[in-house]
Amino acid sequence: MAKKAELKTKKNGASVSGFINSIKDPVRKRDAKTVLKIMEDVTKEKPVMWGFSIIGFGDYEYTRSDKKTFKWMMTGFSPRAQNTTIYIMPGYKFPEFDSLLKKLGSHKTGKSCLYIKNLDDVHLPTLKKIIKTAYADMKKRYKNKPLKY
Repeated sequence: MAKKAELKTKKNGASVSGFINSIKDPVRKRDAKTVLKIMEDVTKEKPVMWGFSIIGFGDYEYTRSDKKTFKWMMTGFSPRAQNTTIYIMPGYKFPEFDSLLKKLGSHKTGKSCLYIKNLDDVHLPTLKKIIKTAYADMKKRYKNKPLKY
């Protein structure tokens, strides 16, 4: 019998402040505290650890094209060694993201990831607007789909 596919990264009860305080690089730690504050302000949610290194806000259930259902965060971030990765779950589908990303400053993007080496190199109000726009879309899209735990 085939194993049921599962995400390795799951919500858990680990300490967010303990995780941030364990970050050795002073720039990465400072940036983590700043992004944490921005996401708390935007989402009005409590941060939760997902796996060992991702801090998430809110959650939703989604079904992939292969019909497998998973739970994931609505937004979040991870202070990685090379950069801070910010998870923009709907991706960059909104037309205003083009102009916002141009205004943001030094960054790279993936499908739903925003990679920032140093927050000193970005315009923080623009970063906050990107997170707010993406989070609002996720809340709207998944508002009538309560999670079952």
